[in-house]
Amino acid sequence: MREERQQNWGISPALSANPCPWMSFAEAHAVNSLIERALQEDLGAGDWTTDSLIPPNHTTRCAILAQADGIVCGVLIAQRVFQALDPTVRFLEALADGACVAPDTTVLGIEGDTRAILKAERTALNFLQHLSGVATLTRQFVDAVAGTGAQIVDTRKTTPGLRLLEKYAVRVGGGRNHRIGLYDGILIKDNHLAALGGDIREAVRRARQNAPHLLAIEVECATLEQVQHAIDAGADGILLDNMPLETLRAAVQMAKGRVRFIEASGGVNLQTVRAIAETGVDFISVGTLTHSAPILPMHLEF
Repeated sequence: MREERQQNWGISPALSANPCPWMSFAEAHAVNSLIERALQEDLGAGDWTTDSLIPPNHTTRCAILAQADGIVCGVLIAQRVFQALDPTVRFLEALADGACVAPDTTVLGIEGDTRAILKAERTALNFLQHLSGVATLTRQFVDAVAGTGAQIVDTRKTTPGLRLLEKYAVRVGGGRNHRIGLYDGILIKDNHLAALGGDIREAVRRARQNAPHLLAIEVECATLEQVQHAIDAGADGILLDNMPLETLRAAVQMAKGRVRFIEASGGVNLQTVRAIAETGVDFISVGTLTHSAPILPMHLEF
C-alpha cells in the first residue's frame, strides 16, 4: 500500500486571514477550511506529475482567461487557493467580482512558483468557474424581469459546503438571498402543515409564540384557500408554490397589501420568469441559480 504523505501538500498556515472583505470572521474561517479541504482532496499524497517534471524554485507567469461571455465571481477565492500553496505569489492583474467578460478576457494574471501554480490550478478554476456560472445565470434571470418590480432570490438548494459562496455569487449576479439557512427565517412548508393536520392558523400561532420575534413568518401555499388562511392567520409573507399564472394572479390580488411580501416559486425558468414577475409578486425564488447553473468556462495559460 502506497504511503500517504499528507504533510507534503505545502498548504500555507497563513490561511487564517479573511479572504474576502464581505465575510465575517466566522465565514472567513469556514471558507479557509473549505479551500484547505478542496486542495487536500486533489493533492492527496502529492502531485507526482508536477514534482517529477518541474524543478524546485522554478517560477512562471500565466493567466486565467475567460472562454465565454459572463459575469466573473470568485476571483478573491481563486487568489486564496494560489496563496495557500505559494504565499509569495503575485497577482499582476485581477478583475473584480461582478465584472463582465468575453472570450479571451484576462480574469487573473499570476506570477509565482511553478509547482504551486500547477498544483493549485484545478482547485482555483473549480471555484472560479462554478461561482462565475452562478453569477452569470443569476444576471440572466435578473435581466429577464427588469422593470417589473419583482426581485430574483435564491433557495437552500445549494451544493453541500458551498452555500456561503454560492449565495454570495447570487448577490454578485444581482439577485438577493432568501434564507441563508433554517436559522434566519421561518418558512412554514407543506410538510410542516401536514404534521399539524394542515392547520395554517395553528402553525402561524406556534411560530409567533415560540420563534424569535424578529424573524418574518412566511407560509407556503398551493391553493387560494390556503392563501386566505395564511392572510387570516397574520402571516408576514406568502410563498405561492407551483401555481398556474391565472391562480397566481388571483392570489396576488387577494394578498396584496394584506401581507408584507409575496413570493412565487416552482416552474421558474428563463422562459417563464417574466410572466410570473408580471403577476405582481415581490420575489421569485429560483433553485436553478445554485443547483443547476452551468460553469463559466475558463482556462489557465502559461
